[in-house]
Amino acid sequence: MIFESTAVGPLEVNCYIVGCEQSREGIVVDPGGNVEKIAAIVSRHGLKIHTIINTHGHFDHLGGNRQALSDFGARLLIHQADAPMLSKSAEVARMYGMPGDKSPEADAYLVDGMEVLFGTCRLKVLHTPGHTLGGCCLYFEAEHKVITGDTLFADSIGRTDLPGGSHEQLLNAIRTKLFTLPDDVIAYPGHGPETTIGHEKRCNPYF
Repeated sequence: MIFESTAVGPLEVNCYIVGCEQSREGIVVDPGGNVEKIAAIVSRHGLKIHTIINTHGHFDHLGGNRQALSDFGARLLIHQADAPMLSKSAEVARMYGMPGDKSPEADAYLVDGMEVLFGTCRLKVLHTPGHTLGGCCLYFEAEHKVITGDTLFADSIGRTDLPGGSHEQLLNAIRTKLFTLPDDVIAYPGHGPETTIGHEKRCNPYF
């Protein structure tokens, strides 16, 4: 599996480019901006991107949606609970004094337990509300990797003081959806460095 990340947008979101080595089909997760950087990685690997996934609806994770969808000819997936945030992305970005672009609507919705296939690669959607109502993680079981968005960070968790946030809900989601994964699964968060599920179970100060 091809798996590469690049920090994009004004808040340095980790955007993930994931592809099948055989078919060269691929996905992009959280194109928060700097789509030219994302496109360069896609081109270098010779990928055909057919799906863009937003782990949640905060503007910094979807600032490049419109351009990426146009450039790659892809479909957009997000959890239905966060779908209303897509049309407000530019407005919210301006509230924080940052540039932003209104995202197109989703083509379909992420649902807990659903699988997304591209070539021989397979990911499972884990609905992990708490940072937002529709926050999701993406689990690649065969590769022992999970993209955690803003649900879980290295030695930290997502903030819960924004609309739709719930500290209790987030802790429960992490315990029941992420901490039940094998300890050696590598967690790739929406910001900052990677970690492992085992490390977070042992050392994360919120637990």
